[in-house]
Amino acid sequence: MWRKLDNLNKITDTGIVLIIRLDSEKEALEVAEAAIEGGIKALEITMSVPNALNVINTLSQKYKDVLIGAGTILDGETARAAILAGAELLVSPQLNQEMIKMANRYQAITISGAFTPKEVLESLEAGADIVKLFPAEAVGPQYIKAVRAPLSQAAIAPTGGVTPQNVHEWLQAGCVAVGVGSYITKAAQKDGDYSKVTAAAKEFLQAVESARKSLRNI
Repeated sequence: MWRKLDNLNKITDTGIVLIIRLDSEKEALEVAEAAIEGGIKALEITMSVPNALNVINTLSQKYKDVLIGAGTILDGETARAAILAGAELLVSPQLNQEMIKMANRYQAITISGAFTPKEVLESLEAGADIVKLFPAEAVGPQYIKAVRAPLSQAAIAPTGGVTPQNVHEWLQAGCVAVGVGSYITKAAQKDGDYSKVTAAAKEFLQAVESARKSLRNI
């Protein structure tokens, strides 16, 4: 139980879950390690990554102080396989009750995808720890604010369209964290310089910290 609380804090304290959806196992590992060097404490390795379970296992063995998760979990079988590989975070693009049930059994964190207020409420009722608003770029921060008016208890993390330049707006709308992908993961794609991934991670984390600081001072 304390382990789960500690892992939840890694998400809420840093405000970022890094989503790694890349075309090779090697690139996924290199990006993950470069991002961790930049301060990222929570990662989601999507099941679309080749040998995703091996990536999860390698990272979970090497980085004990980082929350390693699995994404695009569509059923209970995949959820269990991810947990056995070392995942302590499970993410789905939609409400998947079997994933949540399996995660709760083993005290893994769940981030359940939703879009409408009805789906947000259903994810909460199913026991999800965090609700992922997806695709967030289709609606924007004002939608979060509107949804949270009647559902203020919902811990929402948008995925899609969040940048260092607009993260302040998402946090101001009440988001507990944000899902971030290509802004960080593809920073080295043109030249293979993974120090750019580290730099992008630091930039994004600093943007979150600055946004939170300014919001506290309002």
